[in-house]
Amino acid sequence: MDWVQAPDYWLTRLVIERALGVIYCVAFLVAANQFRPLLGERGLLPVPLFLGRVRFLQAPSLFHVRYSDRLLLGVAWTGVVLSVGVVVGLLDLAPPWISILVWFALWVLYQSIVNVGQVFYAFGWETLLLEAGFLAIFLGAGPTVPAWPLVLLFRWLVFRVEFGAGLIKLRGDRCWRSLTCLYYHHETQPMPNPLSWFFHHLPKPLHRMEVLGNFFAQLVVPVFLFTPQPVASIAGALIVLTQAWLVLSGNFSWLNFLTMTLAISAFDDRTLSLFVQVPVPHLSPLPVWWQALVVAVTLVVVVLSYRPARNLISPQQLMNFSFDPFHLVNTYGAFGSVTKERYEIIVEGAADVAQGEAGWRAYEFKGKPGDPQRVPRQFAPYHLRLDWLMWFAAMDSPFRHQWLIAFIVKLLEGDRATLKLLRSNPFPNHPPAAIRATLYRYRFSTPRELRQDRAWWVRTLAGEYLPTLVLDAAGNPRRLRT
Repeated sequence: MDWVQAPDYWLTRLVIERALGVIYCVAFLVAANQFRPLLGERGLLPVPLFLGRVRFLQAPSLFHVRYSDRLLLGVAWTGVVLSVGVVVGLLDLAPPWISILVWFALWVLYQSIVNVGQVFYAFGWETLLLEAGFLAIFLGAGPTVPAWPLVLLFRWLVFRVEFGAGLIKLRGDRCWRSLTCLYYHHETQPMPNPLSWFFHHLPKPLHRMEVLGNFFAQLVVPVFLFTPQPVASIAGALIVLTQAWLVLSGNFSWLNFLTMTLAISAFDDRTLSLFVQVPVPHLSPLPVWWQALVVAVTLVVVVLSYRPARNLISPQQLMNFSFDPFHLVNTYGAFGSVTKERYEIIVEGAADVAQGEAGWRAYEFKGKPGDPQRVPRQFAPYHLRLDWLMWFAAMDSPFRHQWLIAFIVKLLEGDRATLKLLRSNPFPNHPPAAIRATLYRYRFSTPRELRQDRAWWVRTLAGEYLPTLVLDAAGNPRRLRT
């Protein structure tokens, strides 16, 4: 089966696997640092309670056997170790079949985390990493010839990511069709970065050009991923460049980095060698059993692609949706609608409410806007899960978010694990007696306001988000009557 092999894509495979290893490493580090306070035994949405409500096939996970915070840390740090091994090239020194076991282990371990992660893991880049990780199991390593069907499946994946995102915008918010969405998006996106202020203040004609460029990159360019070289490489390069532009303008976890990684599948070794100088070893053909495995996996993906492909052409297109419990072939998309105003929840505590307004002190989050004079930070590809959900919560009633009420209780208790998720704790010696949350409307400052006040944001009071809460004798939150 010579058609299964692609000797001109050895360097392509090397770059994809190394980059995917880095992203896996970041994902497992995020789990090691954040999972316990968010989803652990005493977390905001405890995994044991969730596992009591779902069956294995509804949420496949190793934790159906047993969950504990210690086991979670074991899974996360095992994932870090294995992904570091991929990045430094240990798989290239081992027998090729070892790569199957390592990539399979990474996929199973991260699948186990995502499927019990509930709302904190309900992001499109989680399933995107799982789908890419599944394909990586069969890519091979070392001096073996890469499998051509797998290269095509990576292209099919990045096609769905880009084309799905383009269609969801075209069918979604009217501002995309009027080319005005970027008048707002850089300011209202979930987590702006240090350059977002500057992007927001670009001239409006340039914003309209950005939208046109986005439609070209997402609705036209992906079609050319399946053309012969060098056209496919040019298409891949355009996707990489547009994703790099998104990296510069905002914090979208590892979504853009992973999309760039997938787009590398469009480059052949001749193109990549212009940027990456790695000598290609003498290649040996894939074993027959491996070639048969590649064909079988390709057929499975083709069959499972029916519903995602049909979803692309459906007027009721779903965004970031999995059609199977193992997230093997999914549908993607982002920002079908764009918020026109930015609202932020400011959580404050008071040691003694009798002191009045002077006694209230704000909790600062690591990534989301708070102090107007603090410059937005760069965190991507690292993912601040609590900060992201605070952005969603600001658009809705607090009582529709079980985790948010649990978060307030943790602050009233002075829970150390929860406080580590925050940038600062205004009550380092003892928990506050009361907590409240206020809603503010935020906008980027003008250049003049930035020069005069050194403030990146200007905020105005929008109203009460949560009333003043205290803990009763049983440790439950209740409204403070004044």
